[in-house]
Amino acid sequence: MANIEEPMLKNVYYRDCPGCRMDQLKETRRGIPYKEFTYVWVVTLCNALPMSTLFPYLYFMIRDVHIARREEDIGYYAGFVGSSYMFGRALTSVFWGIMADKFGRKPIIMIGTASMVLFNTLFGLSTSFWMALSTRFLLGAMNPLLALMKAYATEVSREEHQALGLSLTSTSWGIGLIIGPALGGWLAQPAEKFPNIFPEGSLFWRFPYLLPCLCTSIFAAIVFISCFWLPETLHMHNVNCANKYGLHTPLKASPDCCTVKENIQDDSGILLHSEQSLLRNWPLMSAIIAYCVFSLHDMAYTEIFSLWAVSPRKYGGLNYSTNVLGEVLTLSGIGLFIFQTFFYPVAEKSIGPILVSRLAAVLSILVLSSYPFIALLSGFSLFLSLNCASMVKNVLSVSIATGLFILQNNAVPQHQRGAANGIAMAGMSLFNGFGPALGGMLFSLAEKRQKVSFLPGVQLVFFALCVIEFVGLLMTFKPFLVEPGVKNTE
Repeated sequence: MANIEEPMLKNVYYRDCPGCRMDQLKETRRGIPYKEFTYVWVVTLCNALPMSTLFPYLYFMIRDVHIARREEDIGYYAGFVGSSYMFGRALTSVFWGIMADKFGRKPIIMIGTASMVLFNTLFGLSTSFWMALSTRFLLGAMNPLLALMKAYATEVSREEHQALGLSLTSTSWGIGLIIGPALGGWLAQPAEKFPNIFPEGSLFWRFPYLLPCLCTSIFAAIVFISCFWLPETLHMHNVNCANKYGLHTPLKASPDCCTVKENIQDDSGILLHSEQSLLRNWPLMSAIIAYCVFSLHDMAYTEIFSLWAVSPRKYGGLNYSTNVLGEVLTLSGIGLFIFQTFFYPVAEKSIGPILVSRLAAVLSILVLSSYPFIALLSGFSLFLSLNCASMVKNVLSVSIATGLFILQNNAVPQHQRGAANGIAMAGMSLFNGFGPALGGMLFSLAEKRQKVSFLPGVQLVFFALCVIEFVGLLMTFKPFLVEPGVKNTE
């Protein structure tokens, strides 16, 4: 008599299937997958750098192309350039996710890194507002990397290491959003900062914002070459595999290994087994929507922080140079790396990703509320307070994102993970697209409200950021957010 506890359908490994090879490796390797996590780190960093490098010098770039009639309108046009990247990515993220589920993670990752080299360099060569706008749009439209690396980090790690893998993804992303502006602050306008090295008439004198773009493009080119050795994780086999390749090897239930029931496909790769629609998967969709709201906040904050730091004191800014802004952002990146690498996995294991995200959102509101008062300081006290607040704020933002990454990837099986992360990326990009535009318009409006009695100047900007963060906090509670009770594998 058959053992009633034995599963009716066993997971199997197929020869010549890269996903099966990865699952076999995970079965035999108990430790942390350092090689695969290194790829997760560098590809995510490669993705984040070009997206954020422009923020410290965008104010000056818009000024130099003479599109703004008044100084107070610079933030308005800067918002459109920052948003164009996100709108481009929102239009194509689902498409890239579907392609990654059909053809594999590796080829789509390589397409994304190659396009980054091209369009990021062209952005640095921009001499008009419309050229900057179009190259940023194309850079976003050809960039599927963050969504794929979230899926990849889950697929290369055993369940006990998935929190660390997703933490590395969000940490690398967050550090890229910090180091990117730092590079932009240090390397933009090199002919003005280093006239002996870059004399008048040189390439970087004619294109003062090319150097930071060129550096990130070179890094992307190195990552592109290294991706030739990137291990594939997608399961690729069909109903004829057992006959074509011989007997399979049964194993215990594994979250990501394909089952005969789960992955019956024809030769064209079209899934025949009926699946739950991703749009009806509320644990997935609720995590995505909450993630989108927090992403709107984070992108608006990223642009506002840089604009606020370099804008004149008469408008409530700090009047910092791009070099000093780069120092502040670099210190924030170091603090973020230390926390997310060593402390976040412990916190997530102790209290869970949802509670970590809630606590981080509450603390973020408190930190944001302190920014208008920090602007009243000067000298070393201003520099120290700003560094501490910036470091804490970035750690909290990335902690929120990491928790929601975990919920999203646990809500779907592997063969839907690329499409699920594509939906998340499309939604996030759409919200992020409004982030810089909203931030730029709010900042421009705040500069014109210096004498009003209610929320004057930058107080309006940071109050608006607190409101968005509070809305995101409410979305982390039931009945809106539903945590997957059991990892969805069927």
